[in-house]
Amino acid sequence: MAKLVLDGIVKHLGGKLVVNKLNLEVASGELVCLLGASGCGKTTTLRMIAGFLTPDGGEILLDEKPISRIPPERRPTAMVFQQYALWPHMDVFHNVAFGLQLRKLSKQVIEKRVREALGLVRLEEYARSYPARLSGGQQQRVALARAIVLEPKLLLLDEPLSNLDSKLRIEVREEIREIQQRVGITTIFVTHDQDEALSISDRVAVMLDGHLEQYEPPDKLYRYPRTTYVAGFVGSMNLLHGATRAGRVVIGDIDVPCTWQSAQVEGEVDIAVRPEDVRLVQEGGVEARVKQRMQRGHYQELILDVPWGNLRTFVSNDAEVGAQVQYVFQRALIYQDGVLVQGA
Repeated sequence: MAKLVLDGIVKHLGGKLVVNKLNLEVASGELVCLLGASGCGKTTTLRMIAGFLTPDGGEILLDEKPISRIPPERRPTAMVFQQYALWPHMDVFHNVAFGLQLRKLSKQVIEKRVREALGLVRLEEYARSYPARLSGGQQQRVALARAIVLEPKLLLLDEPLSNLDSKLRIEVREEIREIQQRVGITTIFVTHDQDEALSISDRVAVMLDGHLEQYEPPDKLYRYPRTTYVAGFVGSMNLLHGATRAGRVVIGDIDVPCTWQSAQVEGEVDIAVRPEDVRLVQEGGVEARVKQRMQRGHYQELILDVPWGNLRTFVSNDAEVGAQVQYVFQRALIYQDGVLVQGA
């Protein structure tokens, strides 16, 4: 296990500033997700940690030792790529053993460590199979075993699940988390998938335009997004523009009843409300019409037709399209100048 620190990392690519004075600290044994939209700098950051790119400024420290100028083959890191990068002419055993053979370890040591790694990813019986005969999930587990077998201090995963279907993504991400916790290896996981980041991480680092927008445990990130960007990016959110007057929330000319504490700021604000916090009530709420209904497993997602557009809510009971309902805000977040100023 190892502690990773990014101290003011800067990187330009093609004359463009891609990573801008990024500061990040990852504790020993943590799994941290770098989360963001395409082009936010997350993969560039990962490639600098791996040694494939050199920072233009700042320093990367592993266990308090600078590694920015150490070539990738000499760093105690291992990387799992989006495209798996398996050798098609080698069976599973020799794909996993390849890095150990380059280190010129004995056959006995290689045999032992490869068998242990394949056991971790539950692929022992596929040792003599070739990549073309494996499913996408199995190929990804081979790539993971090939990284783990090197016993790195730091495991780096670049969008490792993006080529898998949704059901398999969930299964493999659960396996990755289980293996990471069992081995105790410090891990950086790059993804653009919010559900993936929230479900697998100890902490999530949300990146925007090359800088760190917010860095929190998943539950705190979801409940208290620090900026309107994070609020709109992480999970489903109703983002509304309105005002607070005498402790009340006003959107357009509608005074929206709130069951949470009174607003503590005055003036124009942005209001963020999770769909699960838009509650339907029998009376005392604001009237709206059910515009759309979508089944989401054990609950329904409704889109309500309101004067300013659409309002999303999650409900457990049936509601017909076209029905008139009433709603209140059970919980809301208030932002001024794009920054959270009050969270219920």
